[in-house]
Amino acid sequence: MDTELLKTFLEVSRTRHFGKAAEHLYLTPSAVSFRIRQLESQLGVTLFTRLRNNIQLTSSGEALIPHAESMLLAWARAQHEVALSERQTQQLAVAGTANLWDAYLQDGLHRLYCELPALSLRADIRTPEQMTRALLSRTLDLAFLTDPARIEGVRHIATHTMELQLVSTYPELNATQAMAQDYIRIDWGTAFNTQHAKLFNTATPPLLHTGSVRIALEYLLHHGGSAFLPSAMIRQYQDQERLFLVDDAPIISREVYAAFLPGGERQALIDKVIELFGASEEASA
Repeated sequence: MDTELLKTFLEVSRTRHFGKAAEHLYLTPSAVSFRIRQLESQLGVTLFTRLRNNIQLTSSGEALIPHAESMLLAWARAQHEVALSERQTQQLAVAGTANLWDAYLQDGLHRLYCELPALSLRADIRTPEQMTRALLSRTLDLAFLTDPARIEGVRHIATHTMELQLVSTYPELNATQAMAQDYIRIDWGTAFNTQHAKLFNTATPPLLHTGSVRIALEYLLHHGGSAFLPSAMIRQYQDQERLFLVDDAPIISREVYAAFLPGGERQALIDKVIELFGASEEASA
């Protein structure tokens, strides 16, 4: 199957708009429409319902999404392995959520390349659901997440404890004031959301809700507000007096887990990479 058809399908399913998908893929809308018709013809099903500007996935389209993602990941991995240079004798596919790359994983990359110069790494940003599917299809070797995937066969090791602290660009606020004054809500996972709801019973909606800690930090520094950020990210801004701790707000701790399917041919390499990311005691299996 032509992988370009699958890429086009996923982009249309994401945007729900042929014109926007065409812009993102640098194609014409008619070319996007033609590719979708080709894919539907090959599969013998209808993937989208088209009612004027209202484009919705059919049940067949919904079912195709995880398979399309897995096939594209497998093809990308095959291309990567075939193209390895003589110097690069080890290959690994790693993924994490956007927040974990910003707050924790990026620093680990530098250690990996210093300690494992022969490693060819594929590093991606994925949702927890995408990572779980990729692990099970073995198109991903190692996933980093904050909420363990309770799936049989997937092993989890705690690699890091991340301390999230409430900070504000406004000095001398208490927690109630910080939550009510330009609060930015960052999505740190299900367990964080549960603890956050127990600690802060406020009806004031956040000024901004985002899944990216970088978006939140940039907004804070330019426009002001409050947010829960990792302690490691805020120290330099505290020293510059650009961010201030909200003293009466509790610290919310989040465990970072490395998830993988044990026993594969890359197990020794996976163990070494987890060690370099600072693995602690095993959390679950």
